[in-house]
Amino acid sequence: MSPSDRAGRYVMQPEGYRAFIPAALPPSPPVALSDATNHLLSQADIALGRLDGAIRTLPDAEQFTLMYVRKEAVLSSRIEGTRSSLDDVLRDEAGVPGRRPADVTEVRNYVAAMGHGLSLLESLPISVRLIREVHRVLLADVRGSERQPGEIRTTQNWIGFAGATLAQASFVPPPPHEVGPALAALERFIHDESPMPFLVRSALVHAQFETIHPFLDGNGRVGRLLLTLMLCDRGLLSKPVLYLSEYFAMNQLRYYDLLQAVHDEGAWEDWIAFYVRGIDEVAKRSAEAACGILELREGHRHLVTTEFGRRAVSGLVLLDHLFSEPILNVNRVGEITGLTYRAAADLVERFVSHDLLEEITGQSRNRQFRYSPYVGIFEGL
Repeated sequence: MSPSDRAGRYVMQPEGYRAFIPAALPPSPPVALSDATNHLLSQADIALGRLDGAIRTLPDAEQFTLMYVRKEAVLSSRIEGTRSSLDDVLRDEAGVPGRRPADVTEVRNYVAAMGHGLSLLESLPISVRLIREVHRVLLADVRGSERQPGEIRTTQNWIGFAGATLAQASFVPPPPHEVGPALAALERFIHDESPMPFLVRSALVHAQFETIHPFLDGNGRVGRLLLTLMLCDRGLLSKPVLYLSEYFAMNQLRYYDLLQAVHDEGAWEDWIAFYVRGIDEVAKRSAEAACGILELREGHRHLVTTEFGRRAVSGLVLLDHLFSEPILNVNRVGEITGLTYRAAADLVERFVSHDLLEEITGQSRNRQFRYSPYVGIFEGL
């Protein structure tokens, strides 16, 4: 096999276009990593371990995990052209009045798809069935919902500039009759027990999934979701707290160029080095965020305990809740703490006066408050 055929080959179709037919993984000849990439691989493994350890030190990791998932959802969806911010998503969840990008629902679907995938892992292995279920949730009632959510494509798709025809495509994935066999081979590789560093395996899986492009829409987002699901399924992460989409978004042209080089030149090693470097960089930033959360929480708990007098107990209840629901109103505070409206309003004002909460509507009625110091940790990443 020539190097150019290592990842697969272009095959002329009866309709007159060339489609790429991927070779089954693992690559042949086998991946040969440089010393530099092996060093990166070791660093990435250490960074993932530290990230998981940092998350496990948080007193209630479930509270904080949702913010990581929201962050990843915003970044992954932005690669596909959405304009929603993390603040848009939080405002939408809280029902804050005002205009927001219409595509905020796409980001919320990503969050739901991640949760659905993680729950399925309790009874299903990583599989085509699981991937289809994740895709179904991702595209429910949003842009692309008419493009067969949860169904493997039965027509040809292609990649190119906006409005590009099949003849103008920069890349044409395998024709429909090749998709099923390619996905079956990918599933076998995911569960193959032959020795291979797991991060190398996940790098190969991601590139192969994007090459197959098994859906009419949402392939990029599903492919990025799959990475996190694989890391959690393997136990390298106990929670989905790695937002690798940030790295892909910051290096978007390089990302696409390296995937294309895999197709054209069989350049698996260059792609793997890029991918592993991303794991290392983002895992370190994610761990720093976890440490920042812990420091913030302890500092604010001390402030509430020492400054809030008889409202300290209710204040601590509210503070702990803000890590999972960082935007709320006075009525919601009353529900959380069991306080009357007047007492809840008084508690909120104490939070505002100590710079723990910030009023974000600018109105005198129907006011909403944001735990900005916490949200800022993620907006600043």
